[in-house]
Amino acid sequence: MAELSETYACMPSTERGRGILISGDPKSNNILYSNGRSVMILNLDNPLQVSVYGEHGYQATVARYSPNGEWIASADVSGTVRIWGTRNDFVLKKEFRVLSGRIDDLQWSPDGMRIVASGDGKGKSFVRAFMWDSGTNVGDFDGHSRRVLSCAFKPTRPFRIVTCGEDFLVNFYEGPPFKFKLSQRGHSNFVNCVRFSPDGSKFITVSSDKKGIIYDGKTGEKIGELSQEEAHKGSIYAVSWSPDSKEVLTVSADKSAKIWEIGEDGNGKMKRMLACPGSGGVDDMLVGCLWHNDHLVTVSLGGTINLFSATDPHKSPVSLSGHIKCITSLTVLQLDRKVILSSSYDGLIVKWIQGIGYSGKLERKENTQIKCLAAVEGEIVTSAFDNKIWRVSLQGDQCGDAASLDIGSQPKDLSIALSSPELALIAFDSGVVLFNGTKVLSTINLGFPVTASAISPDGREAIIGGEDGRLHVYSIAGDALTEEVVLEKHRGAITVIRYSPDVSMFASADVNREAVVWNHASREIKLKNMLYHTARINCLAWSPDNSMVATGSLDTCVLIYEVDKPASNRITIKGAHLGGVYGLAFIDDQSVVSSGEDACVRVWKLSPQN
Repeated sequence: MAELSETYACMPSTERGRGILISGDPKSNNILYSNGRSVMILNLDNPLQVSVYGEHGYQATVARYSPNGEWIASADVSGTVRIWGTRNDFVLKKEFRVLSGRIDDLQWSPDGMRIVASGDGKGKSFVRAFMWDSGTNVGDFDGHSRRVLSCAFKPTRPFRIVTCGEDFLVNFYEGPPFKFKLSQRGHSNFVNCVRFSPDGSKFITVSSDKKGIIYDGKTGEKIGELSQEEAHKGSIYAVSWSPDSKEVLTVSADKSAKIWEIGEDGNGKMKRMLACPGSGGVDDMLVGCLWHNDHLVTVSLGGTINLFSATDPHKSPVSLSGHIKCITSLTVLQLDRKVILSSSYDGLIVKWIQGIGYSGKLERKENTQIKCLAAVEGEIVTSAFDNKIWRVSLQGDQCGDAASLDIGSQPKDLSIALSSPELALIAFDSGVVLFNGTKVLSTINLGFPVTASAISPDGREAIIGGEDGRLHVYSIAGDALTEEVVLEKHRGAITVIRYSPDVSMFASADVNREAVVWNHASREIKLKNMLYHTARINCLAWSPDNSMVATGSLDTCVLIYEVDKPASNRITIKGAHLGGVYGLAFIDDQSVVSSGEDACVRVWKLSPQN
């Protein structure tokens, strides 16, 4: 049996020049945001308590709880809205194709009967309101000529809907059925977000023209503005009201978050600026915010979520971060196995600690896209898509000195001799590079297409896997490789090779979904018929006590085999990562950590099979 123990969540998908909309559960401290095809449900009190909804066929854009907290409506770039339960394995209630293009925002009516969605569409159909149970239209939404970035439902009767977007307009509709009432033209740039106050008396719009305008909630007439003296110096991307309808939180491309007090006259005076941590780079632009119960939530372009206390905003925020893109590799530090390092396609390396979660990003001077990552005490070695191998010293939570080596070809695999970590082996398309530190010992063309490699912990042997499914075993003496034997069992290109910790065995896997465990001394097969994946195997890991092998596949599953038992006696973790599993390691003999296409890291607790 394998039980999910911890999830280290991916961060919201962000896009430069665009705000993102996050939302909260009316009955708890859960928030919703999207990344790829996933809708993430994150508990602000316990960030390791994460649920993922992964049933969208296209990239998800926005999600909202119904007023009673029982249902979630989520939308995607295809214009589809899915309505699903918050319990019982997220059972799907309804699905509707609402717009012909991307949906940017959606809101429930306060009685939970209707939903309004806005975004991109053909012709002039940028907004649609419908009954949530039947999909029946409940109004006509004329008046916009371009993409509608945000929409809001008045939370009290009489019902109103407000929309705003790229045509600089703020449109006001009365209903139901909803009909166009008036258009406000107070903004001179994209209007990024509109939100009603919880008491329904007012609504506010924020724009790339750096202004916030407040309107009467019942009539749609302008009544005030956020003070220009204290205005943001960049585009305002998002806004959120306080629960008592007296204050709003705004975030901007100027990297600041501000709390404004809204007076009876409808004008806003800045009450406080929140000190968001960061280095001041582009990634620190703020693109999303939410005032949820006592939490003030801000989201940066780099995907960092900062949690401030509304009752004590001077208190330093709790920062949560992680990956936004596919995690390509994963490793566990040998001396402190609770420390996990993961690297993603965009070049980010994140440090996690089992039981705690996010523990910092490892900032490197060269932020190149990483293909492989390996770590030994005090140092990480990465291979990148720029044909370079980087050796970076680890100094506490930061990267220190870095040295690079250009091997002239795209690295296929990276392997370190753990007993003498200066020695490393890099595979490229037609051979391998053996190097010591950052000095090349030899570049060897092997005469066959290479797909995977591994070097033994003592640095005296290498196993090279080919496109033809053969395993070539070489002895290493100095800078030379001598072929000892060729092993044939696989029927497809080798994807991964790993020695067991005691080097008594090694395991290999291929694109045809088969894994094999070999006896190292006799080079005979020790465990076969490991053919339970339905797609290529991407990664493989050994338990510290050498008794188990885990494999991760494109089929989203992780399988764990006991070496001394038949392959049929396995542990299966189905749907470990939406889109495929790309990283795998054992923390200890009872814990496996995995990562994948969904940009999440998960820890699984194993219990023995009967």
